[in-house]
Amino acid sequence: MNAMRISQLAERTGVPATTLRFYESEGLLPADRTPAGYRVYGDGAVERLGFIGAAKHLGLPLDEIAELLGVWESGVCADVKADLRPRVAARRAEAEARIAELEAFSQELARALAHLDALPDRSGRCDPECGFLTSTGAYDDPAMAAPTAHPEGTGQAPASAPVACSLDGSGMGERVEQWRQLTADAECEPVEGGARLTLAAERMTAVAELVAAEAACCPFFDFRLHLAPPVLCLEVRAPAEGADLLAELLPGLT
Repeated sequence: MNAMRISQLAERTGVPATTLRFYESEGLLPADRTPAGYRVYGDGAVERLGFIGAAKHLGLPLDEIAELLGVWESGVCADVKADLRPRVAARRAEAEARIAELEAFSQELARALAHLDALPDRSGRCDPECGFLTSTGAYDDPAMAAPTAHPEGTGQAPASAPVACSLDGSGMGERVEQWRQLTADAECEPVEGGARLTLAAERMTAVAELVAAEAACCPFFDFRLHLAPPVLCLEVRAPAEGADLLAELLPGLT
């Protein structure tokens, strides 16, 4: 067996060392220890990480991946297929429901834009008499939450959302670049579980569109938008097990 230290495994697979340690704590990736206490892995760890990555790509949560790994380790492909199929079917149903939610959100944004375009330009400050966004109904409250916002307002992503990103390597790179360009000059401050950014209110449409796209591939993120002209505040949070994905996908927010 060719033993690898954690840094070597991270370099070989592209999986950050922090994620490898997290996988070990969750029982997904066992590691041996040297007499000095350093983690060491065999070549089988590379294949195991590949399986974990493929399962995450399908949107499976870590507890289900752990169960599936037990079947996979038996080496019987038919059993893995039988165990995996209902899980994938469930994820597909969730994705279709999510698409419907995002379509409704997109239509709401379109109505908000139409209302904004219809408002007269005024030289004074914006006040309640402007009727700002009131015709859209869903935006009567100035705190506008993207579809991923937790209904109880706890600031945490929904517990049922799988902690996985459906983008591939190239897609993730493009998404990171989109966030980098949109938030290059934003003011950023940490909040519990994530960060708060302050941008120009004129970017509301671009930010909302990017948030909707991000929510489609990473439903475990919790996004919140608050429009208070002349600024727009964006908060993004992730559960503890999604912190690494937040740092990888949205480096400018952490």
